[in-house]
Amino acid sequence: MLGRLVLILLQIAIGYFGTPIITGQIPIPGAFSLFVYAAVAAIVIYLVGIIGALVLKDVGSPSPATLTSAVIFALLAAAIATWGPDLLPQIPWGKIPGRYLVLGAAILGYTIKK
Repeated sequence: MLGRLVLILLQIAIGYFGTPIITGQIPIPGAFSLFVYAAVAAIVIYLVGIIGALVLKDVGSPSPATLTSAVIFALLAAAIATWGPDLLPQIPWGKIPGRYLVLGAAILGYTIKK
């Protein structure tokens, strides 16, 4: 249980600091940059999960289906952050930045499938 908590905290920290560094090297202008950020965030979360499974006790190794789940959740969050304000303007979409929403969704997708 403690290993899973440490893994989630590592995923949050490395995803928060590492994903912008990686996506900064990919020149994608416009609204689709959030979708690239989502894919990279899901891959970073998955790789941290693999390394965490090797280092931490009581943490199982993630399967390829876990990567798929993390990518799907992150891309859905990117779609909601991109087109949500146009579809439902009465919801205050500006409260949570799109990158945080994508990162949280990638971690949630990893955790649910795990």
